[in-house]
Amino acid sequence: MTAPPLEKSRRQLWLAALKPPMYSVAVVPIWVGTAIARWETGEVDWGTFTQFLTAAIAIVAWSNISNDVFDSETGIDRNKHHSLVNLTANKSLVFWIGNGCLLIGLGLILRIAYDQQDITVLALIGAACLLGYLYQGPPFRLGYQGLGEILCFFAYGPITLSAVYYSQTQSWSGVNLLASILLGWVTSLILYCSHFHQVEDDRKAGKRSPIVRLGTARGAQLLPGICGILFGLLLLFVLMGQFPVWTLLMGGSLPYAVKLCRFIGAHHHQPQLVQNCKFIAVALHFWSGLLLGLGFMLAAQPWESFGLA
Repeated sequence: MTAPPLEKSRRQLWLAALKPPMYSVAVVPIWVGTAIARWETGEVDWGTFTQFLTAAIAIVAWSNISNDVFDSETGIDRNKHHSLVNLTANKSLVFWIGNGCLLIGLGLILRIAYDQQDITVLALIGAACLLGYLYQGPPFRLGYQGLGEILCFFAYGPITLSAVYYSQTQSWSGVNLLASILLGWVTSLILYCSHFHQVEDDRKAGKRSPIVRLGTARGAQLLPGICGILFGLLLLFVLMGQFPVWTLLMGGSLPYAVKLCRFIGAHHHQPQLVQNCKFIAVALHFWSGLLLGLGFMLAAQPWESFGLA
């Protein structure tokens, strides 16, 4: 028995508003940072891993929810039917649910800091949250100045990965920093791709996203180079001896990069067709991160890595 059309449509709007695939941006850094810690130290604290993963999911939920609230204040989401604010018609409720998610996330990070008697992880995640607020939050709204991708790179790359690695080892790692460049790069790519379908709404709201500045055609032309840098850096780090050869498994995500470049290249000027292209970028992010982390785990002897030896 199928759902009535209106019920089905509303369910689809809620799924689009909640963005389940986007939570891979929370999961992947925890996996990669932990895998590198396992490769370099031979140990994993799975309790800390679980707490950090839960915290990351809650904080990403806050980021997504609060962005809907802040965008509703500028009018940029006027035509966005799957905005949580538009779906609920209750901006205050959505705002406080988002803040609740933030408190849960920071509370779990505080627990890690307390257990380790070290505030470093809390300070790093606090900095990442601050960048998340600067992106859309008033009075800053730096995303409207076209700085969103830069903020995203540091928040989800060097800052978060450093926090994850530190939570496992209470130390720093050059390899982890190099991996954070890859992860920050591909996470920023998701945001970059999310602009293609909303150029007119962004322009009317005064948002100078990279695609508004470049135009969709030029923005699409840059994609092969952006993806090429991602995989070129991976190969460089392996050749430098910084990454184990197993991390070349990340090359298995290359088909998603090809699909992304071809799809946007063909449809960049068609908002209705290109509106879900960011989910191809999400798939690239997920599989590249999963395979990168798996490469480090395999280099550290697979069965021992999962506590099975």
